[in-house]
Amino acid sequence: MLNAGPRTHEKSAALLLCGVRKAFADVVAVNGLDLEVARAECFGLLGPNGAGKTTTIEICEGLTAPDEGRVELLGLKWRSGAGELRQRIGVQLQETQFPEKLTVEEVLRLFRSFFRRGISVEESIQSAQLEEKRGSRVGTLSGGQKQRLAMACALVGDPELLFLDEPTTGLDPQARRHLWDLVDRLKQAGRTIILTTHYMDEAERLCNRVAIMDHGRILALGTPQQLIASIGGEHIVEFVITGHESGDGVADVALLTAIPGVESHRSDAGLHQLSVRELHTAVPRIFAELTRQGLQLSEFRTHSATLEDVFVGLTGRNLRDE
Repeated sequence: MLNAGPRTHEKSAALLLCGVRKAFADVVAVNGLDLEVARAECFGLLGPNGAGKTTTIEICEGLTAPDEGRVELLGLKWRSGAGELRQRIGVQLQETQFPEKLTVEEVLRLFRSFFRRGISVEESIQSAQLEEKRGSRVGTLSGGQKQRLAMACALVGDPELLFLDEPTTGLDPQARRHLWDLVDRLKQAGRTIILTTHYMDEAERLCNRVAIMDHGRILALGTPQQLIASIGGEHIVEFVITGHESGDGVADVALLTAIPGVESHRSDAGLHQLSVRELHTAVPRIFAELTRQGLQLSEFRTHSATLEDVFVGLTGRNLRDE
């Protein structure tokens, strides 16, 4: 079994970034980032491709040097404490390439040899639920099994701080659930986890706090519940107008947002979205107003507000836009 928690009990933050900046030629990937992550916290860094989150994580992992700013992990800096830090953190990259001829057990024995202390190879196999694949060659593993192997390699040194960079991208739903269960167990064991993802259900399910990032900056920070509440309504009403009784359909937005319980409105490519507090009172009023305006609809649906809605409200685009 994984140990009950980290090996130290220091009060300092697990991760501290102050004024971190990184540019590649004329492209600013990280733009003056300030961030603090507490110990034993599962922290999500969210954003679309190109938001700067992977560069941020690579700076934290010591793979990329920042142009400016201060970076501390577990109270240490890479410049003076790299050797100790490599013994105390675990990293799962977006994609990890293992020698395909090695077996699962051989890969884990190799990674275990890099650390002065850690968990046994047997424990790491059990933690990733790879018991039936211990003798299988890497080349025969499915995508989900390779991701679980990468997670096991990240855990074999018994890390205090674990970086997971989009660990479930490209996995089927069952494989994603397996990895979610493993992250849940790590949280219960008191690990500090930094998770990057563009799957909102993943962030809401796993993270204590999340930061929404775009263009190298943090746009919003808080618990998933706090961020969802910040958009003003618990539910989203969506509809598409196809026409009007007397011609082309154009909604009078001012009258829609004047409906009691409607907090805000936005429109994107013909899809109208209203943020509302209580569906059972707002929806009949919305229908009544649309009917009064003589508008014809092709679509009408509702859903609970999510982090995706928060991001769209902040940036005007979806989290998974390329």
